[in-house]
Amino acid sequence: MEIWLNPACSKCRSAVGILDEEGAAYTVRKYLEDPPSAEELRAVLTRLGLEPWDITRTQEAAAKELGLKDWERTDATREQWIAALAAHPKLIQRPIITADDGSALVGRTEEAVREAMARTGGE
Repeated sequence: MEIWLNPACSKCRSAVGILDEEGAAYTVRKYLEDPPSAEELRAVLTRLGLEPWDITRTQEAAAKELGLKDWERTDATREQWIAALAAHPKLIQRPIITADDGSALVGRTEEAVREAMARTGGE
């Protein structure tokens, strides 16, 4: 299991706390220091079953500068969204947990973190 996180994020710290409490085996990816490529984003979106706009933090300054709220959310603009996330990783919703069963979850709640652990066999 891998968790993409920003150490300054309270939801990320909470997720790590739950994983640690349960003794879950995981690796950390500080995605602001080690940003995912467009290819990695496509792969994690497939695992999440989501579109790039579903994991975009639209209230971030970069989102406002790019005018993301006005971007279309269609197959035709999907790559534009992915490119924006790759270029501005701060826009990526966090934490994202990739489970060993090939799925992934946005771990913003305790329930989601526990679901990721269950999918990995860690609970």
